Amino acid sequence: MAKVYVSIGSNIDRDANIRGGVADLQKWFGELALSRVYESEAVGFDGDNFFNLVAAFDTDEDVLTVAKILREIENDHGRTREGPRFSSRTLDIDLLLFDDLVMQQGKLELPREEITKNAFVLWPLAEIAPQLKHPVLHKNYAELWAAFDKNKQPLWPVEFEFC
Repeated sequence: MAKVYVSIGSNIDRDANIRGGVADLQKWFGELALSRVYESEAVGFDGDNFFNLVAAFDTDEDVLTVAKILREIENDHGRTREGPRFSSRTLDIDLLLFDDLVMQQGKLELPREEITKNAFVLWPLAEIAPQLKHPVLHKNYAELWAAFDKNKQPLWPVEFEFC
């Protein structure tokens, strides 16, 4: 069984899409460990603020099947892939880690580079897996978050009800 970590984000109908994305992940994969929900400004473009969190789950599925399921969940929530890479989105679910697998296959990159580049990924990951080590950098996520320049990307936790 593999331990999987995914980031979840939305800046279009944020509450509904975050709730729906988490509910769909539960339907596919069962019990989830969830970070708090964080709000951040859009990165790479001018747009509405995002809600972001990280979820962890165990699965017997292989990495490509998990990636396909995540894409289907995004599509079910109205995700469109036309237009610029950095743009508003209904639901974005990115595969961050799949056990300690290191791979690059098309657009699938593990561990995902965003982990160390974006506060909205690293802080929630460090929250739910502080002692887990990055499979390439060999530092745990608490250490990586402690060293992160927190001034470059403002981020704050928000009250959020999943029910």
